[in-house]
Amino acid sequence: MWLSTGLLSNLGANLVTSHSHTRRVLLTFVLVYAFLILFARWHSFRDPTSVFFDSSSAYLPDYSTVRLAQANTFIDYANNGAENIQWKGSDHPQLCLGVATIARKGARYFKSAVGSILEGLSEADRAEMHLILFIAHTNASEHPAFSESWLQNVADKVLLYDENDVDIDHIRALESDDAKQYAREKALFDYAYLLKTCEAVNASYVAILEDDILALDGWYHRTQYAVEEADRMTNEKGASKWLYLRLFYTEQFLGWNSEEWPTYLLYSILTVSCVACALLAARRYQPKLRPVLPDDTLILLCFVCTPLLIGLYFASGRVTMRPIPPGVHEMSKFGCCSQGFVFPQSRVADLIELYEGKRAGYVDMLTEEFANENNEIRYAITPSVLQHIGRKSSKEADWKQPKPKQGITDLWNFAFETNDADLLYQERLGFREPE
Repeated sequence: MWLSTGLLSNLGANLVTSHSHTRRVLLTFVLVYAFLILFARWHSFRDPTSVFFDSSSAYLPDYSTVRLAQANTFIDYANNGAENIQWKGSDHPQLCLGVATIARKGARYFKSAVGSILEGLSEADRAEMHLILFIAHTNASEHPAFSESWLQNVADKVLLYDENDVDIDHIRALESDDAKQYAREKALFDYAYLLKTCEAVNASYVAILEDDILALDGWYHRTQYAVEEADRMTNEKGASKWLYLRLFYTEQFLGWNSEEWPTYLLYSILTVSCVACALLAARRYQPKLRPVLPDDTLILLCFVCTPLLIGLYFASGRVTMRPIPPGVHEMSKFGCCSQGFVFPQSRVADLIELYEGKRAGYVDMLTEEFANENNEIRYAITPSVLQHIGRKSSKEADWKQPKPKQGITDLWNFAFETNDADLLYQERLGFREPE
């Protein structure tokens, strides 16, 4: 009887000790987990794939405000005919860059876009670029930029519709209010028309940018590096050609994919299993750890703590937990949209044929369909060198307000706003060759 009572007493003491230890482990985990949640909220607020995404802060145009001011200052100098503003492309440019624009009621993105493209370029940089600015109106005077002196001062060519090359009456009909439903036809026609004009320049590469973007300071040297990397990576794959280099994408489409949930589930189960095996092995082969790893503590760590940590991993967002490393990489899925592409000269004819054959559609969707059908190689540069500042409404943006409050569309590169203007300036100077 005495022996039985002693055993029961020892067992009870062990259980009390075990439960007490498990409670301490649980309390410690709760405190650590709370800290991790706070850290995730701070670290992931710009990640649109995260449950901690904060649109009121993530859409604030921090760097865009600085770059917009730099771009507009450049255009002001261009209006006054400053000498360095009037640098032009050489007879043998490396890049033909085209921007098509239409007038938008109450919104003046175009001049800021052009200013951001050119601001910061050296004379040698500018000589490598042939800049075509396309006023996509049958009556060019409808666009406010057409009457401003900066346009002719900065462009190598101001492109207008040539009535000898196009059906001007059909284009005029597409501009009418009654034809708004055919906007996809005119936009695609303009894109192909600009591509053909750039193709005739015979530069090594052709870049087509939309008129509602901002280019970061130093975008040109990063793009130069990126096309060289794209060529090198293509050769390493044993391929002979690539289709495009994407200069802009939004992170919104880079989240955890629902079609991959079996993979995520498998790795989650494997993680729990590995933790369980590691703890069981530690308890068996390390006698000193046995008192701190009773069964209830093991259950807590394996089936409560570990799943909660896995859940926090996914909740923090894919862009946060598995960011795309800086540089050039393939992006054959989830790329969006057509704000900025660079095409090798050898591929431009294929794209012109595609767009002219389709007649109507969205450039990015048609390009992706073509690429998927032909197993084309597509690249993107990270971080994005462009930001999309276009808005749904025609009202002037209040750049002190978050983007959704400005009425701007959701095509936004959140990482772009983390750029530091001083660091970008120093980086650009570092890429310049001594004069």
